[in-house]
Amino acid sequence: MKEWLSGTSAINEKGHLCIGGCDTVTLSEKFGTPLFVYDVALIRKMARGFKEAFEQLGMKHKVAYASKAFTCLAIYQLIEQEGLSCDVVSAGELHTALKAGMAPEKIAFHGNNKTFFELEMAVNEKVGTIIVDNFTEIALLSEILSQTQTTQNVLLRLAPGIDAHTHEFIMTGQEDSKFGFDVKSGQAERALKLVLDNPHFCLKGLHCHIGSQIFNTEGFHAATEKMIDLMVEWEHHYQFTAEVLNLGGGFGVHYTEEDEPLEAAEYVRQIAQIVKKSCQEHLYPLPEVWIEPGRSIVAEAGTTLYSVGAVKEIPSIRKYVSVDGGMGDNIRTALYDAKYQAKVANRMRDRQELEEVAITGKYCESGDMLIHSIQLPKLHYGDLIALQTTGAYGYSMSSNYNRNPRPAVVFVEEGAAQLVIQRETLEDLIHLDLPLK
Repeated sequence: MKEWLSGTSAINEKGHLCIGGCDTVTLSEKFGTPLFVYDVALIRKMARGFKEAFEQLGMKHKVAYASKAFTCLAIYQLIEQEGLSCDVVSAGELHTALKAGMAPEKIAFHGNNKTFFELEMAVNEKVGTIIVDNFTEIALLSEILSQTQTTQNVLLRLAPGIDAHTHEFIMTGQEDSKFGFDVKSGQAERALKLVLDNPHFCLKGLHCHIGSQIFNTEGFHAATEKMIDLMVEWEHHYQFTAEVLNLGGGFGVHYTEEDEPLEAAEYVRQIAQIVKKSCQEHLYPLPEVWIEPGRSIVAEAGTTLYSVGAVKEIPSIRKYVSVDGGMGDNIRTALYDAKYQAKVANRMRDRQELEEVAITGKYCESGDMLIHSIQLPKLHYGDLIALQTTGAYGYSMSSNYNRNPRPAVVFVEEGAAQLVIQRETLEDLIHLDLPLK
């Protein structure tokens, strides 16, 4: 099997997988399994890759970490250290970002169904930008701003009708989407008029997001051209000049050997190139370009460690290897048919004959599979499995299904491990429950 080690991952003299200079076997013994392990150096590298690419091009920009990929106090503090801003999609993410010390003016608030409470919270906390998604939101936000006699910087999120060739559940830029104002039907233009006519709104620009796990820039090219064409049209008809063009995120990452994402700098370079070209062709002032990488910053930095439990072989059909986690800490395989690679972390140099197995979880669902088929050395009870590229949409989509506690999360860097999210206890599972009277 081809060796694939990302970031600071290495194999030590004991034949154990190490991440950030820390032995994963030692980590599992200290913190238990399942365990999310984040390579801090790789997070820093990815964050800097996007930011430095813009700086080298001399373009006004903003790189906002998309919180939904993975949220906790520590990740916000880390991205703040790296000079990034962030976007949030709920009161919970906003509260966490503020508690972590993120400056409110560096926060953008997303979401297709922001509640009155969430919008009010965003206004009261002086969030830098609210990305307006629909007509209901315009009405609610207008009411709040009128009551508080304040103004709010906003972007209009548009659905430009671009298919980014991703899984249907993570496509967001096409016409048939719950996100944003549709351009083709005229919704976007109606929204523009409403916002421009309201003195409490300060419209800074436009936003679009075409999907996730995108491996080339064709979709970004098409979306950029369509957005700038629209910006030119609106400047002519409404004397509105967009100061900001936010092209969202969705940059692909390496889950398996078949995945071939571009480097962060290459995504930025190609996006910048098409923005500059389109603006020059239309004699349109070059806007500040915003992007929202989330998965591409944290996904490959995350590894989940599991302990092997029961092994069940059905002759001529399949060999199931069960681990002590599963869909409660990683729903992506069941939800998207996501593909992963894995290593035997305690036996990285084991060269015995490989066998085909399925890595399955402990949850009471037949669909609780992590990997349907993989070639690994023969596995035994207590072996340590490392599932790679689990840093995005693993912990953030985790649940207490079957009343299982959620895992702990550790950050590792230069040989030091820091617990950043404690493992839930059995008492944690019932702390909100109320008994019958």
